[in-house]
Amino acid sequence: MKRTLAALAIALPLSTPAFAADSYTVDPSHTYPSFELNHLGFSIQRGSFDKSAGKITLDTAAKSGSIEITIDTASINTGHGKRDDHLRSEDFFNVAKFPTMTFKSTKLKFNGDKVVGADGELTLLGVTKPVSLNVDWFACGTHPINKKAVCGANATTSLKRSDFGLAAYVPAVGDEVKIAIQVEAFKD
Repeated sequence: MKRTLAALAIALPLSTPAFAADSYTVDPSHTYPSFELNHLGFSIQRGSFDKSAGKITLDTAAKSGSIEITIDTASINTGHGKRDDHLRSEDFFNVAKFPTMTFKSTKLKFNGDKVVGADGELTLLGVTKPVSLNVDWFACGTHPINKKAVCGANATTSLKRSDFGLAAYVPAVGDEVKIAIQVEAFKD
């Protein structure tokens, strides 16, 4: 009996991880994927996507985790209805055929226990390409209103939209797109 208990005492810690990543669900009401690009050399035009979802895992002790964000492309919002309808068309996001775009991380970068970047893959219009996000703001704590654990971040990157087949009106309408994603996520 003593041997069985000793074997069980040794086996149990080996069958469970010494530490586990925390899982977070993206709060769509406080997550704001936005973009900007040059318009005809005269101005910088901005827009956003109003619907997004995702999961984030973090293990700060192991300096690891993952990010998966899905953006509803039909939720594009530039503040101008006719332009938004055109951006939803086959000329641009082709939302009937490609209703979402996704970012899935392959590696998170840390400085201490703070996330400072994420390498991953962006899929847009059925094309998947590597993208690196810079995280210039990252904070976790207790939400002051609902008292739940929450993390927030601001991530940025630039990409060429033509690399994803989104090439209508290039170069008149800029090929380089600057992207910013402000995100908050609550611990599951």
